[in-house]
Amino acid sequence: MLSRTADNLFWLSRYVERAENMARLMEMGYRMALMPAAGDGNRSEWASVLSASGCAQGYDPAMPLRQAEVADYLIFNRDNSSSILNCFENARANARAMRTAITAEMWEALNNALMELRRTAMHNLAKTDLPEFIDWVKRQGALFRGATDSTILRNDGYDFIRLGIFIERADNTARLLDVKYYVLLPETSMVGDGVDNYQWTTVLRAASSLRAFHWVYRDDYSPYHIAHFLILNPFSPRSLAHCSEQITNHLEHLARHYGQRSPVHSLAVETYSLLTQTRMDEIFSQGLHEFLSDFLKRNQTLSSAIAETYYFGGQ
Repeated sequence: MLSRTADNLFWLSRYVERAENMARLMEMGYRMALMPAAGDGNRSEWASVLSASGCAQGYDPAMPLRQAEVADYLIFNRDNSSSILNCFENARANARAMRTAITAEMWEALNNALMELRRTAMHNLAKTDLPEFIDWVKRQGALFRGATDSTILRNDGYDFIRLGIFIERADNTARLLDVKYYVLLPETSMVGDGVDNYQWTTVLRAASSLRAFHWVYRDDYSPYHIAHFLILNPFSPRSLAHCSEQITNHLEHLARHYGQRSPVHSLAVETYSLLTQTRMDEIFSQGLHEFLSDFLKRNQTLSSAIAETYYFGGQ
């Protein structure tokens, strides 16, 4: 496969996943903002969402940190490279650049999503009913993945698509957890109370994992089990362990396909081994924020190594 095609497929899937993940971060902020503010009442979930999204630096400091302004910045602002609108536009641009490498169903899913997003009605929906807009974005992501999984060949192109998905998904799961545990960490007196428990279950909801968690842990919504489910549980589809396993598997497919291995394969195995050999009590002892920060750096290094190994420059 041409390196440019591999690059486009990798980033096509990353942009679609990033759009959905941005919606999930906003869902978390929206749900947490429904709870009464703690302490002096200066808590700002939307500032936390900005920080976790990695987009805070470009946000105009003169703008208030309220739902309407932050949501508009994260959804429609063209100066924000990770806004949902930019993500869908970049995804379609990548798809158009190698139109013959994807199926008609994949193209239609992307193109229809972007056309609808550009309509004035979607701007109005984002202002008047943010939860419904968030659900719409998540549906578009699911529609694209469904079209991909049911129509594309299981060749090296599929591996690059899946690598993009799981690199981006792992990044998002770490950020979702970091919003709760670090940026929105409540006062010590609130740990374990109703607000704290609500915030932890909000993490599960934002990751579309509430029902799956219940199947495993029943009604034990403790921070320990929720963090374990989203970090170390290999059967949780958005967990760091599951994403790392999928990244390792698809890199192995590429190694067999091209008949050679490189340092990127060792990097992936190293990260996967870390997640399979670490216990939650060790993570909490180290500090959850510190562990997640280290993982995010590892994930970024792995993403750069994939690009370098397969000779595309990244976007």
